[in-house]
Amino acid sequence: MKEYSLPVQALWFLLIGWWATPVVVNLAVFFFGTIVGIPVGIVLINNVPRVLLLKSKRDTGLEGDTEQHSILVRAVYFLFIGWWLGLLWGNLASLFAITVIGLPVAIWMLNRLPYVVSLYRY
Repeated sequence: MKEYSLPVQALWFLLIGWWATPVVVNLAVFFFGTIVGIPVGIVLINNVPRVLLLKSKRDTGLEGDTEQHSILVRAVYFLFIGWWLGLLWGNLASLFAITVIGLPVAIWMLNRLPYVVSLYRY
């Protein structure tokens, strides 16, 4: 993915990212509520850093840690904890994102949203 300059990312955040991120998080949780929509929800969650600040996975600093939990563990975690914790985590991070002081915390939280939802490391 193309890397964008800081001014472009700041402009994106001011015009689109701050309001689009909570929409994407909540839309993903809506899709989690349907069996057929779970893959769409996961794609949306994995793209939250891109929606917030045009960040690529490489920019998150998480790509080196690729050891995954088994799919069974991840599925059970998602069913009982991940979907509702992801909703709370994502919306709290979106709230932090609308403040200048909270923006670094929001970026950190949103970069980890896929792990919070499904224990998925990328």
